[in-house]
Amino acid sequence: MQSAAQAMILAAGRGERMRPFTDTCPKPLLKVQGRPLIEWQLAALARGGFRRIVVNTAWLGTQIEHRIGLKPRMGADTALSISYSSEGRDFGGALETAGGIVRALPLLGEVFWVAAADVFAPAFEFTREAFDRFAASGRFAHLWLVPNPPHNARGDFGLAPDGLAQSRPSRGEAGYTFSTIALYRRALFEPPYCDIAAGNPLGIKAPLAPLLRAAMDNGQVSAELYRGAWTDVGTPERLAQLNAHGNAQDSS
Repeated sequence: MQSAAQAMILAAGRGERMRPFTDTCPKPLLKVQGRPLIEWQLAALARGGFRRIVVNTAWLGTQIEHRIGLKPRMGADTALSISYSSEGRDFGGALETAGGIVRALPLLGEVFWVAAADVFAPAFEFTREAFDRFAASGRFAHLWLVPNPPHNARGDFGLAPDGLAQSRPSRGEAGYTFSTIALYRRALFEPPYCDIAAGNPLGIKAPLAPLLRAAMDNGQVSAELYRGAWTDVGTPERLAQLNAHGNAQDSS
């Protein structure tokens, strides 16, 4: 029996704001500094020793599956084992974040990483230390938050001094943006927080934020601030800026 995956990469989105690029190419395969976005995440997980990974797909998902394959190599000595959760094939479209994670739940372990394929954080480290610390904590999620970019000036969540995430920032306190990078315990995607059956056989669409906010209100979500380079590659302008910066570095 194949062992459970330790990580999931979210790659099912349509990428409406990236059109016309995403009319013919799924956003996770758009290149940043010469490399498809999704490969940056795969390589980072491989460096951390996390080699069994689930990738969910929908829009133009077969392109991702053909490009990445089942056992891509990240370096001469590192081969990954990829499983695909093909939401487009099974249900005709993406199931949103929580719906997609629940669909993949039978492939995932008790604790697992999740990151979006369209986030560029080249220095982020998926460490075994963080994984083990979270597993021992008993909490349901641990999020990495980032300073608010201009396109999300109000932020998503608060961060208390004791390291707990807040569903809303405290009065007078700044909020932070959720990087999409997180560790989860499968219990977050089971009752009472989530009523969708494991495997999501009906293809129910469900967002993640309501689950996180409910768990935060019960003190079940921790967080930390990440100050490394981070970009939500959500528009052609942001993609162009990243590639211009990479070209500038190459020529310096």
